[in-house]
Order: sequence, then C-alpha cells, then structure tokens
Amino acid sequence: MNWMKIKNETEKSADLYFYGDIVSSWMGAWDDTDQYPEQIRDFLDGVKGKDLNIFVNSGGGSVFAGLAIYNMLKRHQGYKTVYVDGLAASISSVIALAGDKVVIPSNSFLMIHKPWSGISGDANAFRKMADDLDAIEEGIMNVYSDNIKEGVDVETIRQMVQDETWLNGNEASKYFNIEVAEENKAVACVSDLFKDYKHIPENIVKSKADEKEELHNKIKALELELELI
Repeated sequence: MNWMKIKNETEKSADLYFYGDIVSSWMGAWDDTDQYPEQIRDFLDGVKGKDLNIFVNSGGGSVFAGLAIYNMLKRHQGYKTVYVDGLAASISSVIALAGDKVVIPSNSFLMIHKPWSGISGDANAFRKMADDLDAIEEGIMNVYSDNIKEGVDVETIRQMVQDETWLNGNEASKYFNIEVAEENKAVACVSDLFKDYKHIPENIVKSKADEKEELHNKIKALELELELI
C-alpha cells in the first residue's frame, strides 16, 4: 500500500487521507483507503517536521487503532490542518481533532457515540466488557474535553455521546474548536459501520443509496457487455 506513503508532498507539507475505515493492522484493511497505525507511523516517519493537510471522510472503526493514530498525529512536529470532507464518525471524530486547525464545511458531519464491542462468554465476561467499554469511553471523552469550546460543559458532550449525535459543521462549531467552511459538494462515504449507527442523517443515507444504485447499474452494464461478447 505504498500509494499513501508520500502524497502531494512539497518541501514543507504533505497530504494525508482518511477515506476508509480505521483498522488495527494491514490484515484488516480490505480496501486501500483503510488506515491503520503502522501505516500512519511509516507515513509520519517520511514527512518529519513537515506541515500536514489531513483529509477525513471516514465512518470510524477500531477505537484503539484510532487512539494510537490520534496520539501519533498529536506528536508530529509540524502544523496540522484537518479538513472533514464528508464525515468524521465515531473514532474518526477523535482523529479529526488531532489537528491544530480543524475545518468542517457546513454540510459535512462530525458524529460521536458510545464505544461498543461484540463478545461471547459468560456473565463475568459481559460485566468485564461493560467496565472496559466505560474505561474506553473515558479515554475518548478526554480527547473531546481537550477540544471543546470555552464555556461548553463537558457533560453536554457526554450526553451527546450517549445519544449518538450527528453534528453538521455549523452545529459542531458550537461545541468544539473548529472552523466552518462553505458548503462543499457532497462526498460519498463508504463504511461497513453504517449498519450499526442509529441516527444517520437523511442526506447521508441518500448518498449511500445513490452510490449503491450507481454500482448496480455498472454491474448490469458489464454483464450486458459480457453477453454481447
């Protein structure tokens, strides 16, 4: 996956894209847009001291991988500007907040929610997982707390996390230290995680439906071409 090692690099800056899911390792990267800590580490090693333009359009993914990426980006010695092109959901919302400046267009989204996990086992295993998820949530809340606007009560953000809250750029700017950009052309976001979210905005659902229809039409056209051969 050398495609993302150095992208649009100049003497002073480089671009980094989070346009897929956040996964734990290369084994979980089913698409070449998926990102994982080792890959980000290698990227940052190649652009030490340079400013970064970070573009996000991701449905989220692994919490621990996302926290590791957030911490690596925070340590990077260079000015970091994050642009949320379409969606920064779940752990991708944490990654987005690693920027020194975060820009979200009025029609892009930040989504925050409680972490979850799928397990099997006895009652003790489920109780332990509940405790672990509470601890993980506190780690995520620490990131949100570090990035809220002055005067915003962190308990307000905690309730938003409880409720799974989708914030467009204008709404997000009321709670977090971000800049709002003019509305941009919608950028489709593909993620296996959408099936688990409860309150996806209608325009995002429509974008996904349109994308599926476009893919279906391409497949039908390809099948027709094969029949004619």
